[in-house]
Amino acid sequence: PKRWIIERTFSWLSGWRRLSRDYERHTDSSETMIQAALLRIALNRLA
Repeated sequence: PKRWIIERTFSWLSGWRRLSRDYERHTDSSETMIQAALLRIALNRLA
């Protein structure tokens, strides 16, 4: 039922070239980049 939320989030993240493929060695770096991208997306939607 809430699949569209996940699909929309992945489509937003696909706009971030660095996140489109995992180039990081450590999962911490990848997780931080994803959190930063989601934070920026959320802030843009609030503005």
